[in-house]
Amino acid sequence: MSTPLVTVVIPAYNHENFIGEAVESVLNQTFSDFELIVVDDGSTDKTGEIVQSYRDERLNYYYQENQDAYNTINRGINLASGKYISILNSDDVYLLDRLERLVNECEQNNLQCVFTDVIPISDQGVVYHQPDFGWNVWHQKNRSFYFQCADLYIAFLKGNFMVTTSNLFISAQAAAAVGPFSSLRYLHDYDFIFRVLEKFPAKTRYLHDQQLVKYRIHGGNTLGEAAITGRLQDQELIRKYLLRKIASESHPYVEAASDRLIELEQELAEVRRQLNQGQNQGVKHALKNLLNSSKIWFAKQMKGTE
Repeated sequence: MSTPLVTVVIPAYNHENFIGEAVESVLNQTFSDFELIVVDDGSTDKTGEIVQSYRDERLNYYYQENQDAYNTINRGINLASGKYISILNSDDVYLLDRLERLVNECEQNNLQCVFTDVIPISDQGVVYHQPDFGWNVWHQKNRSFYFQCADLYIAFLKGNFMVTTSNLFISAQAAAAVGPFSSLRYLHDYDFIFRVLEKFPAKTRYLHDQQLVKYRIHGGNTLGEAAITGRLQDQELIRKYLLRKIASESHPYVEAASDRLIELEQELAEVRRQLNQGQNQGVKHALKNLLNSSKIWFAKQMKGTE
């Protein structure tokens, strides 16, 4: 087979319920000049079996012991032979004309990297249309800030409105210049897009009016250690890429001020918690006094009737 124009990389891990839909969303694209590389990161379910059941010469399957998502993506990119590289997580879904549209965008405008808006879906594939749905509120806030400032780098300091590695379409040349995904478990895509913007600020474009990938929001997700680790990584990344835009002599001022702002938020949260706790205790104390007073009054009334 001749060298493809696009390589699609799917890093897969224990997504037997979703991997089939992901693979089919690539194989059924209106654009056909691609290879599909699926790197199975040590799945223990039927993910590998499902992928290997597809008979298509454009599909290549690789298995490895579990090494985490960023290593899996990096291996897929190293195996790629296309002029462009497109990433799709194994639980997300491409719209069927995504590759055609993005190739045309890059070829016609000499771009190195493009990403689009996304469609949030449930485990069952139901679209979250509701404006007051928590994820939609967060995403719209980030998009609105981008429309206000009209600067990708500044807007990404406010929030990751690329959302997911499934939204990344980049030339192999640019990917080589930017370097591999960093060893961040939760925010490797966030770090990567900052580095893309540093290398190719004028050749990166957000197609904000096109929703070309379905991003799956799992209903079973709960707050835990990941929520803390992710936010700590978020703080470090924002600090890192903010400082890169500021003259080195100003770094101590920015670092001191940003540290204090974080401390103030923590202090405010603790003060509010204590105030709320105190109010609750105050209500309980007042209720207890009321009950005691009622008992005394009732006892007096009973005594008066004897």
